[in-house]
Amino acid sequence: MSRPVIMSMLAGVILMASALLGAGPAPAATASVAAPASAAAPAVARSTDVPAEFGSDWHDPVTAAPPVGRPAVPSCEVTLAEAQFRDFTPYTGTYTPPTGCGDHWSKVVLRLEGKVEGRQFDRLGYLHVGGVEILRTSTPEPSPDGIAWSVEKDVTRYSDTFRRSRDVEMLIGNVVDDTYTGVLDVKATLTFYAGRPAAAPDRVLTLQNGTLTTPRNSERVIAEVYATGSGGGCEEFWYLTVPDTAPYSCKADNGPYREVQIKVDGQLAGIAEPFPTVWTGGWSNPFLWYVIPGPRAFDVRPIEYDLTPFAGLLNDGRPHRIDVSVVGVPEGRTGWSLPVNVLVWQDARRAHVSGALTRAEAGDLANSCTYTPGSENRVDTAGRHRLTVAGYLDTSHGRVLTTVSRTLAHSSVHRWTDGENTDGLRATWTDDAAVTVDGRGPAATTRTRRTYTMDGTTTLGADDRLRTVLTLADRAAVAETSGGRRTTWSRLDDTYTGDATYTANVPRDQRHAVATTSERYRLYGSAGCYDRSLVTVQGVLTEDHAGC
Repeated sequence: MSRPVIMSMLAGVILMASALLGAGPAPAATASVAAPASAAAPAVARSTDVPAEFGSDWHDPVTAAPPVGRPAVPSCEVTLAEAQFRDFTPYTGTYTPPTGCGDHWSKVVLRLEGKVEGRQFDRLGYLHVGGVEILRTSTPEPSPDGIAWSVEKDVTRYSDTFRRSRDVEMLIGNVVDDTYTGVLDVKATLTFYAGRPAAAPDRVLTLQNGTLTTPRNSERVIAEVYATGSGGGCEEFWYLTVPDTAPYSCKADNGPYREVQIKVDGQLAGIAEPFPTVWTGGWSNPFLWYVIPGPRAFDVRPIEYDLTPFAGLLNDGRPHRIDVSVVGVPEGRTGWSLPVNVLVWQDARRAHVSGALTRAEAGDLANSCTYTPGSENRVDTAGRHRLTVAGYLDTSHGRVLTTVSRTLAHSSVHRWTDGENTDGLRATWTDDAAVTVDGRGPAATTRTRRTYTMDGTTTLGADDRLRTVLTLADRAAVAETSGGRRTTWSRLDDTYTGDATYTANVPRDQRHAVATTSERYRLYGSAGCYDRSLVTVQGVLTEDHAGC
């Protein structure tokens, strides 16, 4: 996927981290890559044995993200898949529920372990159980001597899927030949923890020929979309595309504005900003990512849409059309993957929950993209959109009104010289969501403000020395109120910074690459604090510091 031209920490903290990924209380995914077994990282860990440049081996991939908390209760492990990926043939198998841990669990943790050596691009993959996507991931690029990595994810929300035997399908599409020799050797397991069952959805559904049929007593409906722009084409770098009038290698009709929309029977039901994921070959410089991947690169988190305002419509027992699309993609261009899961909570005391959609108001989608020619070409982009939907349900505990509002904004400045020997982007995306539930006691509101930023420049000198300096940040602020009083709050700041230089257009052993990369992951709020920082130099982990 590399572009060919330049371009148990605190349990409360774990719960708080899951809330950052969705407007409601659905348990969300938390992942760690090569995370320590304990909750806390070493206070300070440094290596002073740093080579002058990259060699044939480097530290295994690691992130500063918190590990998945594991309860101290009996557990059972099931192997989901074990395969070597050399091409685009998926692994298929059968999942059988565990024995000895019951059929309701306090937690379910997915673990993916991988190893690869030689030479290979980064690759995108998925893992399905019963058609439900439980993981979307990408791979690190290996050293000649080989690396190993792991990803862990809390998948308790998919418990309904795991209660019955299911087909398993996994694929990390790969190419192995005389040049790209890296075979991806992976194993995926689920660990089930006994104890008091978590408040997971009652049902986990997938679309059937693009339609959804929910139980007639659904009282909460959340759709999740694992939206990824990938595949090696321009949509992998959608944030760098320019309008057709500009002289650049990646064009799009109206520039880089992208928005992931979901519709129910043709009615706009949700909008969201996609996260600007950078895979481990991104920005023409794999030396940026050999040890520390960019945020979300190994755990592609789904976009969540609260469709509860549409539950009264969906509960008629008939199939309803669900469409997901990406605004801004030129017609006929491929590159986006948009698998959908639907999580449903049911009213245990009613066979049918009736209701209606009462409000659906979308603002005009604003997208301004201006090209300014010169010795340094420039494209300025500004986009904005808003949507509010509301609906009620007559449940066994009374009428409940749910109102969902979302406001998106994007601004960026893209500068490049002729030939793209200098290519830089400064961009900000904001995605503000508010979900208010009124009718089950005092009105409760969850407000989530997501902010993504990217600031990077790649330069190719006359001596073919290619240098990339890049900062990528994933931030979120969440506040929950009840009866007008704040009950919980949290802040997330996951920031990666890298500076890498190598000689382009020469064999691997002549690149003379150097790089300094770092990541700081901070999560704090009413439930506690987590703070960890990593630094690497020439592929050596020189600092690993934790503390609040």
